[in-house]
Amino acid sequence: MRSSSAATLFGSDFAQSIKDTRILVVGSGGIGCELLKNIVLVGFGDITLLDLDTIDLSNLNRQFLFRKKDVKQPKALVAARTASAFNPSVKITALCANIKEPKFDANWFASFHLVMSALDNLDARKHINRMCLAAGVPLVESGTEGYFGQVQPILKGETECYECTPKPVQQRTYPVCTIRSTPSQPIHSIVWAKSYLLPQLFGEEENEAELDKAEQDGENPNEIAALREEAQEWKRMRAALRSPNTTAGKVVFEKAFKRDTEKLLKMDDMWQNRQKPVPLEFELVAEGTFLLRGVKQKRYESDATTSSTNGQSHTSGLRDQRSLTLPESLDLFVSSVERLSSRLQAGEDIITFDKDDDDTLDLVTAASNLRSAVYNIPQKNRWDVKEMAGNIIPAIATTNAIIAGLIVLQAVQILRKRVDSLSWPYLTAKPNKPITGSQLPTPNPSCAACADTYIVIRCNPAVVTLSQLVNVALENTDLEDEEDDGLDTSSVSVFEAGRLLSDPDFDDNLEKTLADLSCGQGKFVSIVDEDERWNTLTVAICLLPDNVNAGDSELLLPNARASLKRKSKAEVPTSLTENMDVDRNVLKRKLADEAEIVEEEDGPARKKARPNNRLPSSSPTKAQRLEEDGLVILEDDVTIVLD
Repeated sequence: MRSSSAATLFGSDFAQSIKDTRILVVGSGGIGCELLKNIVLVGFGDITLLDLDTIDLSNLNRQFLFRKKDVKQPKALVAARTASAFNPSVKITALCANIKEPKFDANWFASFHLVMSALDNLDARKHINRMCLAAGVPLVESGTEGYFGQVQPILKGETECYECTPKPVQQRTYPVCTIRSTPSQPIHSIVWAKSYLLPQLFGEEENEAELDKAEQDGENPNEIAALREEAQEWKRMRAALRSPNTTAGKVVFEKAFKRDTEKLLKMDDMWQNRQKPVPLEFELVAEGTFLLRGVKQKRYESDATTSSTNGQSHTSGLRDQRSLTLPESLDLFVSSVERLSSRLQAGEDIITFDKDDDDTLDLVTAASNLRSAVYNIPQKNRWDVKEMAGNIIPAIATTNAIIAGLIVLQAVQILRKRVDSLSWPYLTAKPNKPITGSQLPTPNPSCAACADTYIVIRCNPAVVTLSQLVNVALENTDLEDEEDDGLDTSSVSVFEAGRLLSDPDFDDNLEKTLADLSCGQGKFVSIVDEDERWNTLTVAICLLPDNVNAGDSELLLPNARASLKRKSKAEVPTSLTENMDVDRNVLKRKLADEAEIVEEEDGPARKKARPNNRLPSSSPTKAQRLEEDGLVILEDDVTIVLD
């Protein structure tokens, strides 16, 4: 049997306990495939595998459980089917779903003995971290990038959690004025081609209602007229692309790379301290006679040895890794526009960017290189554009395999209750010691996640009010100092994911049901002491079990009472997560625009008084909040900053 090796290594009793252990694996990508193979071969008998994604062609070079015939199929289902053949006695439950769905609440997490995270998404990782803290389930977190990787065992109250140390995030914000008018880096040209030009031509048609509203609000009529003219020009191009038209590529080229550039050149103030862009001439570029900043842009054949344009060398080689000349970029642009136009005429409604879609990748590659030529920016080859536009994280199969093995070793130590033997292993670039590690740090007392006290309450959100939830949670929570005054609704503020629900000066929502406040299953409601004496009490909301009869209690509490500790005096680290209630005082001040703010010497700024005007019962959406701050969200988590 496959499990005989585990019995030899760990003994028959522990091998049997492994067989009875319920494991949740989140993610079936590079690490997830290797991890699933490992735990199946070790003999874990009850595995739940959850992943939202489908298989892409680019996954096949390292995610060995998938084959070409599986492309576009759900990763979790295919991985479970393939891995089952390694050990038919193992039960694998595959779920193609989002781990943040409400049905995967704290009680669902508590049904597992151990959770293994193999994700590449920061927000989802933090969500799993908090769910495991609320459920009291051990978590093994992991990640890789290139030749580097790490495995972090997380035990509530004993080790540092995933949020104890802020995680660096790659910046993906770009000013709109830079993207549209003054690009200076290759990524600016790529974002413009992917998130502006492609949607304008092949995406959903823009709604002109905003222009009508602006006109009604008395905005500058000349600016509105110019915007309407621009919108009509794009509309005509969209229509041309959806009907047989042999000159569509040329029409788009002349607008995007000639007329729009000529318009910008009329703004003299913009170019006083910047190099001016150069409008491109379609015929001259196609002929190979166009002069770009004094250099003739010749047409080089694919077998040419070397040449130079804008300081870049053009060498023969693989298609994706060969730098294109300006005429070659023009040819690729026209060709990709024609191919995409044919797809629209064949019945496709809209076309969005996909790094594995050759047509859209060719368009973004060609358009970004042409725009880079206009602004004298170094150009990128097709492979570089694919990596940057597709947000590809470097992944190496060997790294994933090593990390997956280390995950299982740490999981075994957790299940054997050998906490002292746990470590924080990671891979380095040192050839003499590629695998090293450190002792697991203790929890950060000022962590915005594990410093909270968690209590799981099962209820009917359609019936239970916010006031009932808060009162019951506080009544069933002990304070570390029994002589201290207790907490009640008059001394706490209540938040949900950074959204203020109530505080001592704002009680409009207390008698509303949790469902009315969108605080249903799978949500966290945070109860914060206004005087900052006690740590936050976080309520994980779950649904009542099916066997609870009508008329019975609408609230079910855990058997053990929660214990609230005094707040640490250490400085709270800044959180990198937008939707978690980390710095709650700051979040409150954002909602109370007219509240008077005073600075305290030994703490953060706090509200001194609140005006009589009421706060909204629900917070704006993420998009609305970002727009108010001068941001607009595009697809693939690329954020563009509005000036």
